[in-house]
Amino acid sequence: MDIDYIENEISQLQPPAIQRRRIRPVDDAHPFDLDAYISGYSGRTAFDRLVHIISTCPTLAPQALKLAFAQIEGLRDPTLYQTAMNAYDAVADLPEVQLPPSEFCSVNTVWCEEVTKKNQAERTKLEVELKTYSNNMIKESIRMGHRDLGDFYRATGDYTQALKHYTKSREFCSTSQHVLDMCLSVLELVIEQRNYSHISSYVFKAEGALDTASAAAASNTAPGSNNISAAPPPKRSAERDQVQSKLDFAMALFQLGQANYEKAAQLFLKIGPPDSLGDWIGKLVAPGDFAIYGTLCALASMSRSAIKSQLTGNAIFSAYIEQEPYVRDLTQSYLSSDFKNVLELLERYSTRHYVDIHMYSHVYDLTNLIRNVAVVLYFQPFQTIRLDRMSAAFGWTVDEVEKEVVALIQSGQIQGRVDSQNKASEASRKVDHRAELFARAINTAAEIQSTNRKLLLRMRL
Repeated sequence: MDIDYIENEISQLQPPAIQRRRIRPVDDAHPFDLDAYISGYSGRTAFDRLVHIISTCPTLAPQALKLAFAQIEGLRDPTLYQTAMNAYDAVADLPEVQLPPSEFCSVNTVWCEEVTKKNQAERTKLEVELKTYSNNMIKESIRMGHRDLGDFYRATGDYTQALKHYTKSREFCSTSQHVLDMCLSVLELVIEQRNYSHISSYVFKAEGALDTASAAAASNTAPGSNNISAAPPPKRSAERDQVQSKLDFAMALFQLGQANYEKAAQLFLKIGPPDSLGDWIGKLVAPGDFAIYGTLCALASMSRSAIKSQLTGNAIFSAYIEQEPYVRDLTQSYLSSDFKNVLELLERYSTRHYVDIHMYSHVYDLTNLIRNVAVVLYFQPFQTIRLDRMSAAFGWTVDEVEKEVVALIQSGQIQGRVDSQNKASEASRKVDHRAELFARAINTAAEIQSTNRKLLLRMRL
């Protein structure tokens, strides 16, 4: 198995301020409860989300900075103090933002010195152990030594070294389970750093190792006696489902990072129940995040029939939606063509969407896609429709409706024309459903004929 070494870009966590900055308000029209939100996360992801909130919501920056400082003392990386203060100072320097200086939160220098000494001592100990194992050529011990050093460097914020040791441990893996554990460790690392482009390769490696491990486990139980082979299979199946849910989530984030919203929606909607993700819940993601990711991607890319069958009819995904009740209202409004309420909900909870570290760079595009699909769906049943009627249905002015419809006509999503004088829109297409039916039948017959010819050719070979 080849190992992909990720470049040093992973070692530098760019603050959200450098990326696509979108300052979001927090008020009665855009509610957001920071304490309730951050309580769903733990460890490094809680800190990263607080730093992102500092850069995204200046209104909450002082509160988020205090919470971030509180999170740091539960971690092992003293440099996080500087990361949080840099994000806060960057927002405070904006001309339209007025914040108190970051000195209102004091750095615990005693803790920093103690943790630095402990980290240095543990690093020396782990390196000596690995060197000893290497000299003795104990393969399993060498693998565990690299794994432990990878965990240490990840905890202390040195992601380049963490990845180096995780991937190095692959050379000393003796079973498929060891390879699988290595891939899951790397996936946790790249997800934590939002390095989406490298997720897919390790998901494929993990799936191959998972299949091999499952096949080996099945072959080991086959020759055994009935009384000892009856109990283990359900446990192994549950473990496989847990790993598969983690891989589905990782692949969904990869597709989201690539802006493949339909594939991302399908993967988010097939993820198992929250307990199937094990310690990833809280460490990397919260249950309510799945409701937002899956629903927004589905509304932006899937048909109504697919949304009804895969989203609203999905009992497992409904458990995630319960964590964010407004998501159910959003879906029901969309399916009932109450597009004005859809747009109002998207705007009202836009702050909640923008503060998410995985979703924030896609919120603008997803909102535009949902709005465009809503206009197209509203326009479909009509041959002619007045723009003032559309403005009432969407809560826009007539000029805004006209601008939106013209843009969709120019992009080819609506076949029609706009009468600017009479403020009306008229569909220009005339669909011959009978001709379409015959054309589809002929195409299907041609595909079947081609498939049969290929099968006959293979049989002759």
